[in-house]
Amino acid sequence: MQVELLYHTPDPERAIATAARLCYAPVGASELMETMPPERVRSVLSAIMGSGHFSTLEHASYTFAVDGVSRALTHQLVRHRIASFNQQSQRYVKFKGEIPVVKPATVADNAETSALFDEAIECVTRAYRMLVEAGVPAEDARYLLPNAAETKIVITMNVRELLHFFELRCCNRAQWEIRDLAWKMLELARPTAPYIFADAGAPCVHGTCPEGKMTCGNPFPRVDRATLDQ
Repeated sequence: MQVELLYHTPDPERAIATAARLCYAPVGASELMETMPPERVRSVLSAIMGSGHFSTLEHASYTFAVDGVSRALTHQLVRHRIASFNQQSQRYVKFKGEIPVVKPATVADNAETSALFDEAIECVTRAYRMLVEAGVPAEDARYLLPNAAETKIVITMNVRELLHFFELRCCNRAQWEIRDLAWKMLELARPTAPYIFADAGAPCVHGTCPEGKMTCGNPFPRVDRATLDQ
């Protein structure tokens, strides 16, 4: 899996603080953006994150390029509705040679199950090529392709949705592949807005686990946001 941060709102924390401060300021947003001192930006962010008034977080967004993930992952990913996605098409892209796939470690770690997996993929690949060579359109031949087939996708989310995504998908209860993606995205986003993303992640990072009897029992280390304000 390869994850790249293609673009994000320049100075996202200042942009968010500006949008929030505008509600109470006698001057315009452009002036606030230029003149608000760093300590004021931090105090506004502290008020936002502490009060739960997250609408202002929607004024900053992030765009990621993701390669080498499975269709099983992207089927989960696109359930996050407040986001934009563009994915490599199996309708217009014809696969030549071997079809790249993602093999779960639980399969790969056992010689017998790994061989069984490879055999099934080889069979599908051969049948796919035969259909295409017989003149079947790629958009119809793709019906054979498995959830394991690799894909590429571009993701854009605003900060509010990113935090929600991290809450759900960084959790140990999340499926392993999308959890890996979420942590990689968080590692890229956090340096760009360290205060906002300081305690991003599973709910246990900043609160209590909501999973009840389904909890993993292994909470992540808590982050005390108050120490960041000092």
